[in-house]
Amino acid sequence: MTLQTKIKNIITDPTLSAKQKTLFLSLEAEAIVDYMPISTDVSAAKDAGIICDMFEGNAPFKPRYVLPDYAKFLQQGSEYLELEAATDLDEAINLLTIIYHHVPSVTNIPVYLGQLDQILLPFVTNISDDVLYRKLKNFWIMLDRTLPDAFMHVNIGPTDNIVCRMILTIDAELKQVAPNLTFMYDPQITPESLLQQACDNICECSKPHIANYPMFADAFGAPGFGIVSCYNSLPVAGGANTLVRMNLKEVALRSNSVEEFLTTTLPHYSGLMFELIEARSAFLHEESNFFNGFLTTEGLINEDRFAPMFGIFGMAEAVNILMEKSGSTAKYGHNEAANAIALKISETLNEIVTTTPVKYGLNGRALLHSQGGISCDHEVTPGIRIPYGTEPDPVVHIKALAAHHQYYTSGISEILTIEETIKNNPLALMQLCKGALALGFREFTANVASNDLVRITGYMVKLSDISKFKEQGSRTNTTWLGTEASENTRILERQPRVVSREMSPVYSAK
Repeated sequence: MTLQTKIKNIITDPTLSAKQKTLFLSLEAEAIVDYMPISTDVSAAKDAGIICDMFEGNAPFKPRYVLPDYAKFLQQGSEYLELEAATDLDEAINLLTIIYHHVPSVTNIPVYLGQLDQILLPFVTNISDDVLYRKLKNFWIMLDRTLPDAFMHVNIGPTDNIVCRMILTIDAELKQVAPNLTFMYDPQITPESLLQQACDNICECSKPHIANYPMFADAFGAPGFGIVSCYNSLPVAGGANTLVRMNLKEVALRSNSVEEFLTTTLPHYSGLMFELIEARSAFLHEESNFFNGFLTTEGLINEDRFAPMFGIFGMAEAVNILMEKSGSTAKYGHNEAANAIALKISETLNEIVTTTPVKYGLNGRALLHSQGGISCDHEVTPGIRIPYGTEPDPVVHIKALAAHHQYYTSGISEILTIEETIKNNPLALMQLCKGALALGFREFTANVASNDLVRITGYMVKLSDISKFKEQGSRTNTTWLGTEASENTRILERQPRVVSREMSPVYSAK
């Protein structure tokens, strides 16, 4: 397809809004620029689908993910935006509404909206519950209607406060695709009644993620961390300058044995990953002039708090291929020997990432990430997940994967699909959540089988939107990603289980 034909297809696509067409047209313009200099080995690995730059553009002019210090912004205002510091809740919400439109990301919509309960709490004194409910509900609706992207992410918790509880109440009521939501849980701080409310919400709308707050808190230092986009954990006042990922399935296909995979093939392609990471990061930090903008000069972000994300996916297929090459029929997620190989792969990746210096990283290092897949992936499972449709019961599922979570500092997520009968016993869901976090899960995530609002790889879509997308399109930018993912993968075939028993980054024509 010629460039002119592709542009014409975008312009005339009946399922895209004018804003969505503008986004896709801008991506085509970015793709015209020559790719930054990389070696022939890196280029060959990209072409073979072994490593992937996540369609971030040939010459990155903005970080993939940006996490401004919104608390500082509300306290000081902005000279660039000609805004005074907030003095009440209306002003705080207004300031946030304004700055969100100035925070870039790979999606052109902010992926991080802040630790919202904590930054708004100073402004809710002397406000009745009814007034707070109305203001926050209108704010929540505004976010979904003006920034309609499921990668946009709010964080709340771990403390018990009126803003946190009100957001949970409103999110369960509205059942919106956006914003995505993570509830931070700390067993030393969070009362069980608040955790139960979060689990009740999962029964209603498959949100929020429930994050293991103590496990994250030690990794990033002041001023803390945020969960952004699908489930990615990154430093506040910083972010991710790039995300490059490796297809472990393809690496396994090029290995003759487990030993060769671990000692030769995996280190080789990891080296190429780092070469691509360095090239992309260098262009962003040294040539794009991004860090000369007001977010940096006004202290809302710090260049030193950006890090590249070293992503992996296809663990399940890699392990199954390696088991077959060793003469075994054992499958990942269902066999101790296969699971042990997978854990050794995660350990090896962690060793590689934590011992390899990068020029533009957090404390000079990249962050290991279990990447949730993108909509154009074929026959490969996201991250370290068990293949869709083959998942064991939730307890076996959790035990099979829990030990991996310690290694994936910048995000890892499993999505348990639970039968709708859980709505009659939400306490069981809370106990499953607590058990998973106690075993070392960084984040607990579940879909309830009967819900219209579900997670695809980590972001939310409505099944009803997918069913009518090809005819009517959608005002939500990520519906087309979910539609493509449901066609190219078995992502909607996740096995619902009874607890009591123990993303496309580029335009493609429809």
